[in-house]
Amino acid sequence: MTGWAGPAPEAFDRTAAALLEAVAVMDRLRSPGGCPWDAEQTHASLARYAIEEAHEVAEAAEALEQLDASSSPEATVAAAAAFADELGDLLLQVLFQARIAQERTDGAFDVADVAAGLTAKMRRRHPHVFGDADARDADAVLAMWEDVKAAERAAGGSVPASVMDGVPETLPALMRAQKVLGRAERAGVAVGPDQEADPFDAAAVAAADIGAELLAVVARARALGVDAESALRTQVRAVASQVRAAGR
Repeated sequence: MTGWAGPAPEAFDRTAAALLEAVAVMDRLRSPGGCPWDAEQTHASLARYAIEEAHEVAEAAEALEQLDASSSPEATVAAAAAFADELGDLLLQVLFQARIAQERTDGAFDVADVAAGLTAKMRRRHPHVFGDADARDADAVLAMWEDVKAAERAAGGSVPASVMDGVPETLPALMRAQKVLGRAERAGVAVGPDQEADPFDAAAVAAADIGAELLAVVARARALGVDAESALRTQVRAVASQVRAAGR
């Protein structure tokens, strides 16, 4: 932490005040006399909104990053504002879920617990910043991160049965494929596509072939250090722009 003096007091106060006000608004919405729709929501009913908002954050982030030196200042300001707005929508999901959890009689927690847990986790997983560990580059940081995660699981008595545990089934297919291939590589397991299909079922054979080709593309993307999901989104966005430009 040498050389880091922490945030300026005025910036810290502004951030704290804004976050506390957001928590207060969420509390009002869920309290008696608040919003009927908000009052009816549950952890499960909100799950899809978190997924939607995460995708919208990704889209806004990529739109901002794609601006270059030739972009007008107005375009940059507009893209940044749109990104901030989407981040706010995602933050709402965190505040909403934490507020619902606060009302539970079993396993209750609140947004302060969420923030405290995050802070402790980030400190544990950055021993090269908050401790005496050494990490010379990003690869070393990632390796250290995985080591700390494994130690956390072992300490908590939740050692996974497989390196595949913890890879969400709900991830977009390309993203999940890239993560699965990465974990397989770190585990030293050689994997490849399973193309077994009923030879008399043409549709099944075609699906197996396409699946194998897609998996091979994801493997190539990993080898080149390319995010397959982001790369495909960029190309799809370009096609959509062409269609719009054609007035369709």
